[in-house]
Formats: sequence, C-alpha cells, structure tokens
Amino acid sequence: MKVDIFSEIQNPRPWQGDDHEHRRINQAIEQAVLADELGYGCWWQVEHHGAEEFSLSSAPELLLAALSQRTSRIRLGHAAVLAPREINHPVRIAERAAMLDQLSGGRAELGLTRSVPPEWRLFDADPATVRDRTQDAFEAVPKMWTGDTTASGGVRVVPSPYQRPHPPLWQAASSPASFEEAGRRGVGVLGMTLWEPRERVARLVSLYREAAAACDAPVGSVVNDQVAFFTFVHCAETDEEAMRGGAAAAAAWYTARALTFFEAADAFMETMAREQALMSDPSGGGLAGEFLRTEAASGAGPSPAALVIGRILQGEQVPDDEVYQALSEQDSLIVGSPETCRKKLRAYADLGIDRLMCFQQVGALPHESVLRSMRLVGELIPEFDR
Repeated sequence: MKVDIFSEIQNPRPWQGDDHEHRRINQAIEQAVLADELGYGCWWQVEHHGAEEFSLSSAPELLLAALSQRTSRIRLGHAAVLAPREINHPVRIAERAAMLDQLSGGRAELGLTRSVPPEWRLFDADPATVRDRTQDAFEAVPKMWTGDTTASGGVRVVPSPYQRPHPPLWQAASSPASFEEAGRRGVGVLGMTLWEPRERVARLVSLYREAAAACDAPVGSVVNDQVAFFTFVHCAETDEEAMRGGAAAAAAWYTARALTFFEAADAFMETMAREQALMSDPSGGGLAGEFLRTEAASGAGPSPAALVIGRILQGEQVPDDEVYQALSEQDSLIVGSPETCRKKLRAYADLGIDRLMCFQQVGALPHESVLRSMRLVGELIPEFDR
C-alpha cells in the first residue's frame, strides 16, 4: 500500500494578519516538499471554488505545477477535476494535465468528478446534465491524450502527456453506485468518504473490484484497477496527545464545514433517492443494487461517529470529550501514537487498499503539528511501500 497525502489547504477563522492566505499556501508547499523527502507516494490536491475557509484550492493545477519544480519523486494528483464542461472544458482538462505531466517528468495522476450543487450554481452548470458531462470528459480526455481528434473537433490537443499511453485516470466516489461506476469505466476509484466504518470500506472495495474485473471497454487505454481511500490522519507521540492536541476539534470543524459546503442535506436526499431506485430496480440495479439490499438486510445501524456527525450537522456544539470518544472508537480514522497509526494503516492495507490518502492538514491544527505528524507517519512508510 502506498501512503499518500491529501490536501485541501484549509484556512479556518479567526484569520491573523492580511497575509493569512499567503501563509497557508506556502505551508502547503512546505508540506509537499517534506512529503517528497519522506517518501510519500502521491500528493493529491483537491479542487473547490467558493469554499472560503474550507479550502483555498481553487487553482490546483497551478499549485501542482509549482510542486513539480520543487519535488522530484512524489507523484502529483489532481483529485479531482470538476468535470462538467461549464467548469472545466475537456480540452482544457487534457491540456493542463498533459502539461503537468511534462513539467513533472511523468508524475501526474488525474481524477474527475461531477462536483457539487454550490459549484454547479457558481458556473451555471445544469444539474440535470452534470452526470452526462462527466461521462463525456472521461471518454474525451484519454482520446485527446493519444492523438485522437474526434473528441476535439478535428484539432490535435497538445502537448501530449509524458507518460505512455497517458497518466492514470481516477474517479472520486462516495456512494456504492459511484464505486461501481468507476470500476465499470476502468478507472481507479478515489474513495472520498469520511468516518466510514472499516467493514463498509471493505464491502465498497469488493464492489469496485468486481466491477473493474468486468470492465472490457475502459475509457482509457488501460484499466487502472486501483483503490485509493481518503481518511483523517494525525500522529503524535502518544494517543492522548494526538487526540487532545487538536485532532478532535479539527475533525469536528472539518465535518461541520464539509457538510455545510457540500450542502449535505440536499446531497443526502439525492443519494437516498438514487439508492432507493437501485434497490427497487426490477433488473437488479447492478452491483450497487445488490450491495445496498445486502446492507439493508443486515440491519447495520449508524456508528457512534455517525451519530456525532448528525449532532454537529444540526448545529449542536458537541463537547470535545464526546468527539474524542467517537474518534477513539472509529477504526477508520488514523489518530494516535505511531504504534496506533501502524495498526490502523495495516488494517487498511489488509482491506486491499492500494493508496491511502492521508488528510493531515485539517482545520486549525498548527503547521508544526502537521509537519510532526507527517514525519512520524513517514517513518512507517517503508513497512507498507514494498
């Protein structure tokens, strides 16, 4: 299992001084340079627009280009490009990713996603078309990379990527249906779920693997049969120091901001409706429908962590001790001493995860604390990257 880094460039209030954004961006560059030195596998940079303190990463292609000149080994992943063409036209996606691949000497990775309602509104994207637009981008970009001009109106898109046949393709996924969709497209899956019980992660991995194994017409030149999973990681000298040194507060802050920015209530209702349709589909609803029916039959209830998330979403100020306890019980979050983190990393590796995207710069965690956590996790990387 590769141990990677996932970056939002978070900038929580209260802000100190007029240069707070400049400091955060330069801290991200310092973290990426350190990740390169420590042997992390890939730096994954998110794309968000209008996210304010939740994420400064509105132009990830520029940051990744800068990192290509400051690093030498670590791979550089755009996770993920917002694929509706009103936000990013497929030609521009192909051009930018190919240029990054050239600048980095073949270290680019490219994920695509359909984005979320606030970003659709910002760019006047029609919610009814974003799913089809995303499929269009998945089909068009690899064709452009390999010289096929049918997807670009007869115009050859340049430059071509440095990697042959092209950089690995990925899809951000947060539901069983999107895990199946990624597998059927033959692209890697970027599991963007947080506080997910490990048992469910295992089932999602199996769902993806089965779909990828059945893919005989990948959108790219080859099937990228890989699972990457995103989780909150904070390592300190002891479990208590990791939890009480800001990890619990950071996790609560992130959860509240994420659910607000992503308009979780609307997204939740949309997901529930789609999953109900898959479960009720007379033809079976595919692998996702089978997954959801099995899950419903098991009677699995919400975890303590999920209950805490629900309280935070409703605006309750959950005491740090309760968040701390929920974090402690949540095996899917990697928080604790090096020994605790080693055990939790091993548990993910045993699930068949190929790349673990460690989300370490979270909320108000101090920059030095993030660097220390990165170093402590970095000492464990040789045990997994073999």
